[in-house]
Amino acid sequence: MDNDSSSPAGHRYHGLADDHTGHRSTLVPSAAALLIVLAGCSTSSNDPAPAPTELSAAAALGERIFHDPTLSASGRLACASCHDPASAFAAPAGAGPVPLGGPALDVAGFRNGPSLKYAAFTPTFFFDSEGTPTGGLDRDGRADSLAAQAERPFLAPHEMANASPADVVAKLSRAPYADEFRALFGQDVLAAPDVAFDRMRYALQQYEREDAAEFAPFTSKYDAFLAGRAQLSAQELRGLALFNDPTRGNCAGCHPSARGPTGEAPLFTDFTYDNLGVPRNADIPANADPAYYDLGLCGPFRMDVAADRPDLCGAFKVPTLRNIALNRPVLPQRPLRDVARSARVLCAARHEPGEVLPARCGRIATQIQ
Repeated sequence: MDNDSSSPAGHRYHGLADDHTGHRSTLVPSAAALLIVLAGCSTSSNDPAPAPTELSAAAALGERIFHDPTLSASGRLACASCHDPASAFAAPAGAGPVPLGGPALDVAGFRNGPSLKYAAFTPTFFFDSEGTPTGGLDRDGRADSLAAQAERPFLAPHEMANASPADVVAKLSRAPYADEFRALFGQDVLAAPDVAFDRMRYALQQYEREDAAEFAPFTSKYDAFLAGRAQLSAQELRGLALFNDPTRGNCAGCHPSARGPTGEAPLFTDFTYDNLGVPRNADIPANADPAYYDLGLCGPFRMDVAADRPDLCGAFKVPTLRNIALNRPVLPQRPLRDVARSARVLCAARHEPGEVLPARCGRIATQIQ
């Protein structure tokens, strides 16, 4: 379900579901039906999968680094451990609310791992002309590139828990691909840990950029529909209309569903930020401390926004809806572990107090489930 899983014709499908906007409006069950198609139902079409391309030497090294658990303090945690290819490069099926890392894999993280699929299309963080924060990698946009994003997991105590870049590079020097690393980046590169660590992260970035078949296949049923190679059912078409209608669902206001100005496939995120006001997740150990708050753009992991824009505290980046059925929980740091619960909250959030229609929101969630 929704892991670009192969159809009988060998094609793969992605998914959708979520909403974010300041507009107050209501979804109906046919919109939920569309989310089912785009978030979990595999259907045959004539949509071709991307042709395999030969990776550059740097990208091929990046792939090996991505899957290598020996680069961690525990020797058991790789990038792929928290960004599982079978789960759209997000948290693996059956994982807890946050990953466990550290030397003994017993240190809880703070947020669930986002999907890395389509992450290469994320713009660098900026404020637009109206002051709207946009772009950046991670849930709070603090990383400006895939290479920059790759730094923290190697060093964070709750992740791979290396003491320093030199510690990471020492492990790399013992890897079976160390000679290939030297051949590509210089025979003496491992003697300069900071340079080697930079080249490691560059290799990871190139892997995520170049391997389109893995990270950006654009092979959902909806992609085939946009290309004229698949048909949506009547219910799905009604759902699409509601998804796009600014006076009703208005989901596309922040999760654009149309092709871009040059014909590029939709990413189902506008890369902006929102504070939905949903409750804290008691299953995350950090939240047991009543003094701890994950405020997204205002910390605890970035501290450059709060002073000038306290109105953004609690805001997180609008997620892509592609492969949403595989990314649990659906919203970061929140106790919404599936599309149905998220849909119920998002439906209710679109109404002013006293205007919520809980029965209708419940029907929507049931349809999605």
